[in-house]
Amino acid sequence: MMELVCPAGTPAALRAAVDAGAHTVYCGFADETNARNFPGLNFSREEMAAGVDYAVARGARVLVAINTYPRAGAQVVWHRAVADAHAAGAHAVILADPGLIAHAAETHPDLRLHLSVQAAAANPDAINLYADSFGIRRVVLPRVLTVEEITAINREIDIETEVFVFGGLCVMAEGRCSLSSWATGLSPNMNGVCSPAGHVAYAETEGANEARLGGWLIHRTPKGGPAPYPTLCKGCFSAPATDTAPAQTGHIFEDPVSLDATELIPRLHKAGVTALKIEGRQRSRAYVAQVVRSFRAAVEAADRGEPMPAGLLAKLTEGQAATTGAYAKTWR
Repeated sequence: MMELVCPAGTPAALRAAVDAGAHTVYCGFADETNARNFPGLNFSREEMAAGVDYAVARGARVLVAINTYPRAGAQVVWHRAVADAHAAGAHAVILADPGLIAHAAETHPDLRLHLSVQAAAANPDAINLYADSFGIRRVVLPRVLTVEEITAINREIDIETEVFVFGGLCVMAEGRCSLSSWATGLSPNMNGVCSPAGHVAYAETEGANEARLGGWLIHRTPKGGPAPYPTLCKGCFSAPATDTAPAQTGHIFEDPVSLDATELIPRLHKAGVTALKIEGRQRSRAYVAQVVRSFRAAVEAADRGEPMPAGLLAKLTEGQAATTGAYAKTWR
């Protein structure tokens, strides 16, 4: 059966995910080593150890995301996080920075290492370099690959692959969105989100609602209609006419919708994928429980060779709409 890797932004969400059927839960410490370091979320050292105990007692595993890049001169903060995850009994740590990966491999040789999606390793050469140099056991693939590309990668590597199947959809190289860095002045790698809430503003104008990021207009929607969260890759752009195409206004990269790859689970299994990842560490425990239950049912159905259940999570998607995103490459 494919492994189901589920988000936990709080100890309560961890328990909810495990109780709902998660094989594995991923979470992070409440500090800057974690790319989802938001107020009110994440784990103290004591909570992490208790969370690992809770999961292990119920047959589940815990991965600790230490997936930001250390600040110059402050490496000890990240080194301490790796040591504390190891001491808590984490099944693995999820890392992105090569220097931190090297440190973890040297100081904790018995600790399983996973390569974060933030490393944006999307081809066999890059993945094999991490595996051969540092002993990486699993890579979380960026959300920019087709199923066919994932199949080809798996033929040329000897480590496990993990892919996203539900939640927020990034259509850029993970953590390297120059558009969002330019608009907000904040790095998605270090600050954990491409559209920080403090840079988002909504306003009503005559006949419309406007959503802005860093002062830039991202969406204009009719009054009374849904106002999408202003994410640049899902923004509405106006493109001038060219010699081969007329002028157009629309969502150039992707619509403001969520990823839902439930229907692709059998193909991903055939492609050699080991684990399916659900995004959403900033989500509530009720959301986590519902999504985990749905995907556990889907994974079990795939294992039995049965059709995938459809439409179970429509109300939990952005704008109540979903896409298979880059897996079909309709936008590239």
